[in-house]
Amino acid sequence: MQFVGYDTGGPDDTDAPGLYVSDASAIGDLDFVTLDPGTELAYTLGERRCAGTITDEGHVSCSNPSAPYCPQHRSTWVCAKCTGTCLKDEMDCVEPHAIYLAAFAPDVFKVGVTKEWRLETRLREQGADRGALLQTVSDGRIAREREAEIAREIPDRIRVPTKRDGLHRTVDDDAWDDLLGRFDVDGADRFDFSYGLDLRDRPVAETIATGTVRGVQGRLLVLDHARSTYAVDLRDLVGYEATPEATTRDLQASLGAWG
Repeated sequence: MQFVGYDTGGPDDTDAPGLYVSDASAIGDLDFVTLDPGTELAYTLGERRCAGTITDEGHVSCSNPSAPYCPQHRSTWVCAKCTGTCLKDEMDCVEPHAIYLAAFAPDVFKVGVTKEWRLETRLREQGADRGALLQTVSDGRIAREREAEIAREIPDRIRVPTKRDGLHRTVDDDAWDDLLGRFDVDGADRFDFSYGLDLRDRPVAETIATGTVRGVQGRLLVLDHARSTYAVDLRDLVGYEATPEATTRDLQASLGAWG
């Protein structure tokens, strides 16, 4: 079997995060392993290769050793690179778009753009602790232009390791309020998220699929295993062949293991 994708979940309780698992046949059945809190995972990771692609018919396997995707199966969303000049043959983002701010504990902030109806979902996908709607505009081109202006002062990308470093902390209220004050954000346009991780210490960065699920925050899966807590980037699991048995590999212990 092979991990071939993941879902970070959504704002609805029925939209659970999870991993897509394939039996790796030419066009194989696709299973979904939910990552609800309390779920027990017991997989040992093997070789890693291209995760292939998922179609309406199922998973299409690929033997290319490039991981998580080979050039043939790697996709690039051109809209993520847009700053107002459309990179497509024909502009298709002609619906209301939201420009937002996202906060990651303790004091890391970013600006972003999404379709208006996806605002809360997009913030959760990124694992934001807080969010705020700055402005809604008529289309994506205008939104990207405004984002590019704000990005001169506030980053538009935050790396996963930076997000992981703050999982056990809370947002600096003063820093967040100061930032929102600069944009005159109304209280009704703010979001406050809780992912139920209940961490006292920073989890150890690791790539494993064995342990008890604490929860998922953005792309980060938090697992308890052998008296330690680990944070796993779900994207780092994609492409791995997996055997349904708990790992026996020696892992770095977290600070809490020595308490």
